[in-house]
Formats: sequence, C-alpha cells, structure tokens
Amino acid sequence: MKTEKVRPAAGGLTATHRFKPGTIKRLLSYMSAYRLQLLGVAVCILLSAGASAASSLFLKALIDQYIVPLLGDSQPVYTQLFQAIMQMGLIYLIGILATLLYNRMMVTIAQGTLKRVRDEMFSHLQTLPIRYFDRHTHGDLMSHFTNDTDTLRQAISQSLPQMFSSLVTVAATFVAMIYLSVGLTVLVLAFAFILLRVIRLLVGRSGKFFVQQQEDLGNVNGYIEEMINGPKVVKVFCHEQQAALEFDQKNAALCYSATEANKYGNITMPVVGNMGYLLYVVLAVLGGSAGIAGLPNLSLTGVNLLTIGTIISFLTLSRAFINPIGQISMQFNMVVMALAGASRIFELMDEPGETDAGYVTLVNVRRADGELQECAERTGDWAWKYPHHDGSLTYTPLQGDIRFNDVDFAYDSDKLVLHHITLYAEPGQKVAFVGATGAGKTTITNLINRFYDLADGKIRYDGININKIKKSDLRRSLGVVLQDVNLFTGTVMDNIRYGRLDASDEDCVAAARLANADGFIRMLPQGYQTVLEGDGSGLSQGQRQLISIARAAVADPPVMILDEATSSIDTRTEAIVQQGMDALMNGRTVFVIAHRLSTVQNSDVIMVLENGCIIERGSHEQLIAQHGKYYQLYTGAVELE
Repeated sequence: MKTEKVRPAAGGLTATHRFKPGTIKRLLSYMSAYRLQLLGVAVCILLSAGASAASSLFLKALIDQYIVPLLGDSQPVYTQLFQAIMQMGLIYLIGILATLLYNRMMVTIAQGTLKRVRDEMFSHLQTLPIRYFDRHTHGDLMSHFTNDTDTLRQAISQSLPQMFSSLVTVAATFVAMIYLSVGLTVLVLAFAFILLRVIRLLVGRSGKFFVQQQEDLGNVNGYIEEMINGPKVVKVFCHEQQAALEFDQKNAALCYSATEANKYGNITMPVVGNMGYLLYVVLAVLGGSAGIAGLPNLSLTGVNLLTIGTIISFLTLSRAFINPIGQISMQFNMVVMALAGASRIFELMDEPGETDAGYVTLVNVRRADGELQECAERTGDWAWKYPHHDGSLTYTPLQGDIRFNDVDFAYDSDKLVLHHITLYAEPGQKVAFVGATGAGKTTITNLINRFYDLADGKIRYDGININKIKKSDLRRSLGVVLQDVNLFTGTVMDNIRYGRLDASDEDCVAAARLANADGFIRMLPQGYQTVLEGDGSGLSQGQRQLISIARAAVADPPVMILDEATSSIDTRTEAIVQQGMDALMNGRTVFVIAHRLSTVQNSDVIMVLENGCIIERGSHEQLIAQHGKYYQLYTGAVELE
C-alpha cells in the first residue's frame, strides 16, 4: 500500500514547542526533597571537573620536570617519575570515584522524583470529572505515565547532571588554559564561538521536533489502545485495512517528527567532535611552530617560552573544553524532550478536578429513645448529617426519595439532551426508563450520581438538594450495575469485595448467592480465589455481569441503578438472575433502564423517553390502556432502536 509522506500542518510545531510557563521551576520543586543529595552531587561534579583539569595541568609538570630531564641522562633514576605518575593516578581515581558517586545518587533522585510525580498524577487523575475522560483517549493518558515520565527519568538521571558537569568542566578547563597560555586560549575561544553558532543552528532545528515527537507519540499510543480494546469489532467489520491505513498515517507523522528531531540531534556530536579534531590540529601546528620559533608565551605565571609539556597539556585541555560543549548540545535535546513531557504531565495535573461544594454527609446511625444517634459501626441504618450555620446538626433518615424538578442538561453547552425532566421516585419504588437509544435514559442516572452538573433545575434526595451532598457520600448511597462490565485483575472474591472493602468473605459469598452467581463461581478452578485477568476475558459476558451484580449487592445500598443490567444475559439465565435481582431490589428505590420490556412490567412507574423528554408515564397497565408509544413498543407496532 502506497502512502504519502505525512508532514505536520503549518504552524503545528510553533503551537507546541513553547513549554508551559514555569515548567522548569516546577520540575525542580519535585526534586527539592533531595536537597542534601543534590548538594552531594554538586560537590562530586566539582571534584570530577577539578580532577579532569588538574590531570591535564599535571601533564605539563610530568613532561617538563620529570620526563624531559631524563632524556639526556645516561643513568636515569625513575623514582620521582614513578611518584609523579602515582600522584597523577590518584587524581584520576578521585575523578572516577566522584563521577561514580554522583551518578549513583542521581539514579536515586530521579526514581524518587518520578515516583512522586506518578503518585500525584494518578491521585489527580482520580479527581478529574467524567467529562475529561470523554474528551481524551485512554492511550494518550497512558502515555503520560510511560513515555513522558521516561523522558523525565533520562533528563534527571543523565541529561541534567551531565549538562552541569559539562558546564563546570568548561569553566575549570578555561581557567587551566588561561594559566598555561593566554594567546592559545583566545584562539580556542574564537573557535568555540564558531562552534556554538553551528550548534545553535542544529539544536534550534531539532528542539521543536522533539516536542512534536511527544505529541505524535501520544496520538499513536491512543490509537493503538483503541484498536487493542476492540479487535473483534475490527475483524467482524473487516476493518483491518482501514485501521492499518489510519495507523500508518499517525505513525508516519510520528516518523517524520522523530526523524527530523534525531536527524539534527544525532549529527550534533559528530560535528562537534570533528571540529574539535580540527582545532586540535590547528593548535598543534601553531603551538609547535611558536615553540620552535621561541616566541614568548603570556600566561598567568608571566611571560615565558612554550615548552613541549605546555603544548601537550594545552592540547589535552582543548579537547576537554570542546567535548563538553558538544555534550551540552546533545543533552540539551534530551532536556527539551523531557520538558515537553513534563509540560504534558503538568497540563494534566493542572486540569481542574471535580468540584464538590457539598457539606451534607452520610453516616451510620442507630435509634435510641426514638432519636437517631451517629455511630461508627455499620448498623444498616443511614442518615444524612446536615450541619447548620449555628453549629447544630440535623440527622435526616436515608430513605431513597429522589425527585427531579424541571431538569435541563447538555453535554455540550449548545445542545440540550434533557428537556424539563420532572419525576419522583418514592422510597422502595421501582422506576423504569424505556425509549430509543439516545433518548436520555442513561443520562438521567448519570445526573443522580452527579457525574455531570445540571444546566438548570434541581434534583432532591430525601428532600436535600444533591448539590449540598458530598459526592463521595452521595455515590456511597447508590449501587450501580452497568451494561459494560469492568472487572479488575485479582481474584473473584476481590472483585466482589470492590463494592465494599470491609466486607467479609461470608458477606461476599452471600452477595454472590443473592445474584445467583455462587454456582458458576464454585465451578471455577480455584472457586472464589480464581484470579481474573484481562477484564475477566475467561468468563462469558453473562458470568461477568453476574459478578458485577454481586459486587453491587455486597455494597447493600438503599438506592440501585440498573443500566441494562441483564442485556448480556440469555433469556433462561435472565429468569434466574431476575430472582436474585428482585431480592436485591426488595425494600430499595430502584431505577431500571431496559430494552426488554418484559423486565420492567412489574415496575411501579414506567417512563417513556423520546428526544430527551418524558412523553408517557404510568404503570404497565396504565400505559397499555393509553394505547400510546409504550403500547406500540409492547405490541411490536414499533421497535426500540
């Protein structure tokens, strides 16, 4: 298949190569917990750079004071030369140990910093509203925890210390070169100026592409995650070729940005290295010529002649001066990419969390002398704890009375999906919603959970505006069984206990029996201790749904929301599950969403929705008698879409 080369749109790079303001300062704040270790790293880097410069200077003394005098001696004594070599070896050893020590410390600092970043990022992710996950692919979110944090690891553990080390080495080497020869140092500085202009050109071209590479990588990961989640859909609709084409386009964009970034990034060091060799030759020729001609040499020690030791030592220092400049340029690219990743991470962490101005809480209570008293242990009785401005408290028994009053709602501000919804569910009532896909059934239950905020109107729970109830307490009073079942890696027992973490094994087994899941669970290889992986892929859709029903049952909430809870279960199994469901719903306020009208016939109230409006309401018998939309659905005159 032939595809065109994909290039980012004009202006695409300029929009992303600017980092979020304060990214560097914010990143350093995460490293502040390691101040002492960072101080130790700085000391070790100074020792390493100092040892490097000192060893180069020591070459001058080694050659001029120990080697050259021995050349004309008929009976040379090597004792002092051996001692000098040992001193030089000691200097090298100090530099090696200092380098080893600061690299080991940087690994600890980097991993500790990344742990803190990941912990805070994941914790913040839990606070984000459902609306945020509607707008972002899961793969792109995963990219924050993998690719973006990995670039940070490389920058913190390698790039940043190497850049600092290179800067210190350049400074120390410059002082050493001035000490040996001012004239040759001026020549090196002129050459370094030209080199920096070349590096600036290369790094400038590569930096913006490294930022774009992180964006494209997130897009590729997001697409891969979608394809992995839906392989059956791809295959059953023969979408393989189109999926491959779309991936090829996204991958081509990543290939282009990565190629452009690394094309300039990878040639930087070879260019620096070869220009360094050119400088080496120029210094050797000019320095050797000046030494042979006996030209005066200005240094910090005064005016003297260029010796062989001075020239060799200076040549070594020139390499030690130019190479770190190349290292800085190379690591700068990595830092740019890390800052791009850090900027993406901080953008996620700066996303506003789910707001919660609620102050009414849900507490356990017991009745004593006709009054409700708050208690710590679970009694099965609940109450809303309502604090007043004067400091007094009111305890309202949790009954499950939920009322909608003229509620409007829109996912997007310009398009309402619910219009003037008014309904009530009295304690213990079973309220059913029926209607075509997109009529607004699930949206109503999402509003009860406060996954989204209302555009207009009010919802009251036991007479309390749900905006005044803390979201965590509100959701604790609700049990939800969804059409799409999510099981987590762990045992069957753990997945059931997810509904109530303090539930005992006996409570979980009782909940499974209530949902009629106990029979098939005991037939699994390890029964309740069978480990589920891959979202319970080894179970049938019906079995997965039964576990989710058991999970809701163990929570024992006063209000249940069943969103197509039996849609994935065959008719025979549905009859069995319905018995458990009836037991589960007994004494509770229940909201049921169903396409199978047979499952809602025994509901106290059935509401028919169409285009976000309630067009009919009443019991099964009342709606049949009206010969309206419900009657048409029930008799098959029209079908649910």
